[in-house]
Amino acid sequence: MPINVLMPALSPTMEKGNLAKWLKKEGDAIKSGDVIAEIETDKATMEVEAVDEGVLAKILVAEGTADVPVNELIALIAEEGEDPGSVEAPKGGEAKGEAKTAPVEPKGTPDQNAAPDGAHASYARVDQAPEGAKPNGAAQPGASGGRVFASPLARRIAKQEGIDLSAVKGSGPHGRVIQRDVQAAIEGGTAKAGAAAKPETKAPTPAADKPAPKAAPVGGAPAGLSLDQVKGFYEKGSFEEVPLDGMRKTIAKRLTEAMQVAPHFYLTVDCELDALMKLRETLNGSAGKDKDGKPLFKLSVNDFVIKAMGLALTRVPAANAVWAEDRILRFKHAEVGVAVAIDGGLFTPVIRKADQKTLSTISNEMKDFAGRARAKKLKPEEYQGGVTSVSNLGMFGIKHFTAVINPPQSTILAVGAGEKRVVVKDGAPAVVQAMTATLSCDHRVLDGALGAELIAAFKGLIENPMGMLV
Repeated sequence: MPINVLMPALSPTMEKGNLAKWLKKEGDAIKSGDVIAEIETDKATMEVEAVDEGVLAKILVAEGTADVPVNELIALIAEEGEDPGSVEAPKGGEAKGEAKTAPVEPKGTPDQNAAPDGAHASYARVDQAPEGAKPNGAAQPGASGGRVFASPLARRIAKQEGIDLSAVKGSGPHGRVIQRDVQAAIEGGTAKAGAAAKPETKAPTPAADKPAPKAAPVGGAPAGLSLDQVKGFYEKGSFEEVPLDGMRKTIAKRLTEAMQVAPHFYLTVDCELDALMKLRETLNGSAGKDKDGKPLFKLSVNDFVIKAMGLALTRVPAANAVWAEDRILRFKHAEVGVAVAIDGGLFTPVIRKADQKTLSTISNEMKDFAGRARAKKLKPEEYQGGVTSVSNLGMFGIKHFTAVINPPQSTILAVGAGEKRVVVKDGAPAVVQAMTATLSCDHRVLDGALGAELIAAFKGLIENPMGMLV
């Protein structure tokens, strides 16, 4: 019997991906570990390895196809001894009969990728399933005591919205409940958990009289103006419509959720940079050379900012934490994300254990991250997680701004431009180089005093940078 190859989840939050390229063609022998396809997400292009062996009998989703849902059937592999020519594509794209499901492994990623329900996925576990959910393939009690198959994302949304999955009709492969099914149940006001089904006692409303449900916007609820309403404000032909790509959709959704869910408050300080700039010049001048005569490192002000945030978090350990539904997760080391602008969006690669790394190590890591971010070659584990982030718009001449926290992080530091300013010292005016930094805080994790303690520790390190070297 043929083996089903499904669209893999390359990260816990992935919902769709683009099938960029098939690296094997129909009739090719497949061995475990072979790279069979390249998948593009909103963040990166990843190679996908086969786990099972056989012959690639049918390709069901052509390369170049965009927005392929996670767990959709994309190919069939004929097992050993099976005639590849006899393998037929199931009608409607669904796996029929007793065909097995082959897990495919995203190359180079950790085992946090969500595996399809019922798959014999020895390489993966579902980290995003809601608390109390059973592992893959486990029976879930439904209204009739049967099994409810649902994607991890559908389960999470159902839990958040109080939806009983056993009352939701699935439209995915094998009747699997997927995101759009849960969203339809939410919009229709049906399938609320704990609500017993009641017989209809009044005459049903004709379908023509029922208002059409309003589609949820990409950025999430609450709904704003519809597309037609917005376009109605402007003269026809005066604008160009630019469809959202996967990255922009994700940014819109996550940051809208962040502003709705995380109660932000902001703390601003001015930091003098004279001592830092002098130390930076000294350290860069003392850098060794490689075999080509190039300096082994070149420190930027941003490298000092990253290091200072890492040390500040360990000096104020209560702030080195994130919100996790019914508890706070407090970390032993500081993980600092850094916003990197690319065409159409941004990445936030994370410097792990920034408190322990030298300035030169941080500098070289950031150069590598920035280059691979612009080429969309970062791995998910390189830009996921983190406790805080740094967003630096100083190079654009921006003096002061506030930034939106990047979930699940609890803070983000907005850094402005360094400039000459007149300040009062010892009762007299003096010229110093200074920058403005604003910390956005999640009030669920940090109260005002704790946030103030954190940014004060950061300011102290920036103004006395020798403390970063010892």
